[in-house]
Amino acid sequence: MTHVLVLQHERIEHLGVFKEFLSEDGATWHVVELDEGETIPPLDPFDAMIVMGGPQDVWQEDLYPWLREEKAAIRRFVADMRRPFFGICLGHQLLADALGGKVKPARISERGLHRVSKTEKGARDPLLRDLSDPFTVFAWHGAEVVALPPGATILASNEACPIQAFRYGDRAYGVQFHIEVTKETIADWSQHIGPVMNEAKLAKQVDAAYPELYRVASNAYDTLKTLCARASA
Repeated sequence: MTHVLVLQHERIEHLGVFKEFLSEDGATWHVVELDEGETIPPLDPFDAMIVMGGPQDVWQEDLYPWLREEKAAIRRFVADMRRPFFGICLGHQLLADALGGKVKPARISERGLHRVSKTEKGARDPLLRDLSDPFTVFAWHGAEVVALPPGATILASNEACPIQAFRYGDRAYGVQFHIEVTKETIADWSQHIGPVMNEAKLAKQVDAAYPELYRVASNAYDTLKTLCARASA
């Protein structure tokens, strides 16, 4: 049975639809709410790590000292232990930063539904190869990865954000978009969305696009599940 370590940075930015996938497979997970002072446990018992989004930025280590410990844990889990990893939004940026890439304020902030395209290598990667091209994602970010760590490959891109998804080695992925989104996400995030966009309109857009958003998430989960099975073989 797969046991997953989940690092969160805000209660409302949780596993989302991945709870459904993990539960269906009988997998277990342990959530660490870093922004509330919870500490990262020993890594050895975990088969995979998922790092969620959040309002923090990777360079804010003085404001959020726990970011140092989190980056060290990501680096050890991915580079030393070589176990499956999936990073979402801030988690995507932390993966890049922890392994030697660069993250900066976004040239263009993306909020809401956007289209992203596969790169040539992304079209062959199991994370994306079964999806349409381009495909729809839900994004909400004000920072972006601007330089990949050595050994990483860009899998998806668009004009606003050239590094929308990447793979590091053969067992770690990062996606800038919120692949975990559910039909309830917009209501959950209302405190963030309210001043920026029309919540009701955005919820309607997400609802209409949800079949495609779900396929993107399901495909990602299947990729992570395959990596876990391969790692334990």
